[in-house]
Amino acid sequence: MSDRNEIDALIDLMARLPGLGPRSARRAVLHLIRKRALLLQPLADAMGAVAASARECLNCGNVGTAEICPICADERRGNGQLCVVEDVADLWAMERSGVFKGRYHVLGGTLSALDSVGPEELRIPQLVHRVETEAITEVILALNATVDGQTTAHYIADQLETRVELTSLAQGVPIGGELDYLDDGTITAALNARKRI
Repeated sequence: MSDRNEIDALIDLMARLPGLGPRSARRAVLHLIRKRALLLQPLADAMGAVAASARECLNCGNVGTAEICPICADERRGNGQLCVVEDVADLWAMERSGVFKGRYHVLGGTLSALDSVGPEELRIPQLVHRVETEAITEVILALNATVDGQTTAHYIADQLETRVELTSLAQGVPIGGELDYLDDGTITAALNARKRI
């Protein structure tokens, strides 16, 4: 394979990343090549290390390097609150705000009849099991304010309504908004003003 074909292959791979198209990928690859020692080699090393060690937390679904993530392993976080989010990016957004001190449960998406995504394709059965077996007093549904997010929230509420107190994020999360794109202050306000479902 020629050097140019290897570079084109890297550009094609980079263009598949969210937020990068072919043009942005070309610019990023050219920048990495120009800064080979400072950026490209350390990036390649870090990607190799992550590829070898990254795994999903067996308890909550967070991404880390151990079977149980640091949040689940932290006894101080076992305060009875469980925050349910769609994906790991949402968990990380909540953690960035620094306001939530409980534990999480990552669903891995939302219910969607159009995409044939039902409860079994998500981590909803694991959520029900956690509520039944852990000392959880409140489940906070921090799902995106989209149609699929709200459908998922209602389904979960039906599954858990008699087992635990259910709340959801309130003001500050716009309809159609996604947690990963919200600022820390908005997430903090929404979490503090959560409401009973």
